[in-house]
Amino acid sequence: MSRLRLLPLLLLAACASRAPEPPPASFRDTGQPIWSNAVFEPARIAGEWREVAAFAPPGACRPGGASIQPAAGGLEIRGRLCLGGRETALAGPLDVTGPGRLLPAGGTEPWWVLWVDTDYRTLAIGTPSGRFGFVLNRGGPLPPDRLTAAREILEWNGYDLGRLALF
Repeated sequence: MSRLRLLPLLLLAACASRAPEPPPASFRDTGQPIWSNAVFEPARIAGEWREVAAFAPPGACRPGGASIQPAAGGLEIRGRLCLGGRETALAGPLDVTGPGRLLPAGGTEPWWVLWVDTDYRTLAIGTPSGRFGFVLNRGGPLPPDRLTAAREILEWNGYDLGRLALF
C-alpha cells in the first residue's frame, strides 16, 4: 500500500476516541489498617442522605443520594450512589454485619462506617479493599469542619485524598 493511501488511515486511527480508563482497583493503601466505628448506632442513620464526595475518576459520576429507612429486619436503602467511579442503584435491605459495618442487598463488599459526626449528619464510608469510599451528608450543605473531619479519617484509613471527588 502506498504511503498516500496509508496516511488517511493513520490520521483516522489517531482521531479515534479512547475508551475511558477503568477505575483503579483500590483508592486506598490496603497495607494500612482500616477501622470501622465501634460505637456506631445504625438506627440513627434513618433518613435522607446526599452524596457529597466519592473516590472516583474526575467526571465519572454524578452525585447521588439515598434514603435509609427502618424495616422489619433492620434497615432498608433506596437510591443511587457513585461507588468506585460507577453509578450504582441500591434497593433493599441494608444489613448490619458488625460494629459500624453494613452490607447492602446484592452487595459483595461490606461498607465500613469509618466516621460519623456526633449528631449523625455526616457519614464517611469505606471498604477494606478500598474499591470505593464516599461521604454522605444530610440537612443542607456540608460545612467545612465536617468535610475536614471526613477527609482526615479517610486519609487515616489509607485513602488517597488526591482521588476524592467533591460534588
